[in-house]
Amino acid sequence: MVVLDAGLDMNEYITIDARDAAHYRSSRLTVGTSLTRREVMLLSLMSSENRAAYALGRTYPGGLYAFTQAMNAKARMLGMNGANFVDPSGLSPSNQASAMDLAKMVNAASQYKIVRQLSTAETATVYTPMGRALVYHNSNRLISRNMGWNIGMQKTGTLSAAGKCVVIQAVING
Repeated sequence: MVVLDAGLDMNEYITIDARDAAHYRSSRLTVGTSLTRREVMLLSLMSSENRAAYALGRTYPGGLYAFTQAMNAKARMLGMNGANFVDPSGLSPSNQASAMDLAKMVNAASQYKIVRQLSTAETATVYTPMGRALVYHNSNRLISRNMGWNIGMQKTGTLSAAGKCVVIQAVING
């Protein structure tokens, strides 16, 4: 939401660099991969690609600090009173949010058409600097298995402290 609120160019290219790789060793996005901001956001939302999330924060005006400050300001504006964010991926154990906070965030995020579209995409293909195709799949099996739900938006996450998590906005049987 903060990337979209800032009006950043979604067609601007972002290159994955050593800082992104240093923070998130487990990733198929190699250093030197250039993607549009839209593609980076797609991989972050759809497939929980943490290097992509970090790159979004790193390339935010003012860098990572400004990005997390914007995240926390947005959370306060939404009434997410128990929320505190310290990194763009959500992997730090210092990130905190209650279930009620997340419900408020999902309701707000669902107002952004691009968030709805990107978070519910089934697959995406991006290319490495060597031209190799990388196919990513939505990390939410409810999307990929086409359960017949009208899912407006979703986001999965897995943390040691919290386990496997998901937030979904959906219409089920009306």
